[in-house]
Amino acid sequence: MSVAKVTEIIADSSDSFEDAVKQGIRRANKTLDQVKSAWVKEQQVVIKDGEVEKFRVVMKVTFLLKD
Repeated sequence: MSVAKVTEIIADSSDSFEDAVKQGIRRANKTLDQVKSAWVKEQQVVIKDGEVEKFRVVMKVTFLLKD
């Protein structure tokens, strides 16, 4: 039997939404064991001086709990 937990994380990138997702998952893997999936809940951009400065994603990450 497996038990999973879902946690919400926010990640950003100056390059793209895709890169923000990748960075968020990379960071989650450093702290959480057995990350299994992620759902992008929101996408946002941070604007500075009329230009996009950062791409930001809010994700729900699912990981398995240890026995």
